[in-house]
Amino acid sequence: MGAVLFCSNLDDPEEWRPPMTRLMPDLDLRVFPNFGNADEIDVAMVWRPPAEGLGQFKNLKAILSLGAGVDQLDLSKLPAGVPVARLVDDVLTTAMAEYCLLAALRYHRRVDLYERNSRLKKWEYHIPRPASQRTVGVLGLGVLGGATAEKLKMNGFKVVGWSRSPKQIAGVEGFSGADGIYRMAAKAEIVINLLPLTPDTRGILNKKLFDAMPQGSYLVNVGRGGHLNEEDLIPALDSGKLAGATLDVFQKEPLVTEHPFWGRGDILVTPHCASTGGADTAAPQVVENIRRARAGKPLMNQVDRAKGY
Repeated sequence: MGAVLFCSNLDDPEEWRPPMTRLMPDLDLRVFPNFGNADEIDVAMVWRPPAEGLGQFKNLKAILSLGAGVDQLDLSKLPAGVPVARLVDDVLTTAMAEYCLLAALRYHRRVDLYERNSRLKKWEYHIPRPASQRTVGVLGLGVLGGATAEKLKMNGFKVVGWSRSPKQIAGVEGFSGADGIYRMAAKAEIVINLLPLTPDTRGILNKKLFDAMPQGSYLVNVGRGGHLNEEDLIPALDSGKLAGATLDVFQKEPLVTEHPFWGRGDILVTPHCASTGGADTAAPQVVENIRRARAGKPLMNQVDRAKGY
């Protein structure tokens, strides 16, 4: 039986050890850099690999991301032929859908405007619109995007979505392909980004997309900071093309104090808090993938390296 390497500067291995050990009593969990004999490591649980990479672990059977995405891993630098899996956690998924619904409702009910007016001691009433008259667009219709689309539908919104390849979700008008994203954007007063970050999606939230959206629309980015072309956002806000943006992810985190996104009434900055997974709820998936890796079986939520997610 091999050993499992735990390597993360964000996660506490001692939160993971008890729930994993309950499911796998013979678990041998070793925390980087005190992993002993590298040849005994057959599975790596990582947020980011160590600076020197994972090449020293010659017997790796699987690399398990401690995040819902894998862009932080740089797939091109991981050992060739070793399967990689994303972490799909029901708690994380639910929390993400809640955050996205909150952001949509905040704009739909004009709470962003009332927040600004409150500071100005300004009384300004707006008649609420029914959610059925508001269209929300979701970029990315995978696990997180699909759950978000369902949550929005349950709360009465019209929902449209875009994905790289066609996806079918009941009650959601779907678009795909290079032109489809702009046709979707033209329908959406609120666009929520949940795409994986790949070379094809880097910078996808840009002037061309904003220009395709209706005047006075809103942007919510909970994907990755690399999705947003930051230089295009403020001109879109200043011109009124976009009425507001909610940003939970940034190209450099924490967001530096002198960044122009701070202090604007039309930008809400949150500290990469939209969702997080929990060891207790995610441990069963991780343990199952360890067992699958050792049995030579495909992993749950295995990444397609060619697609990058």
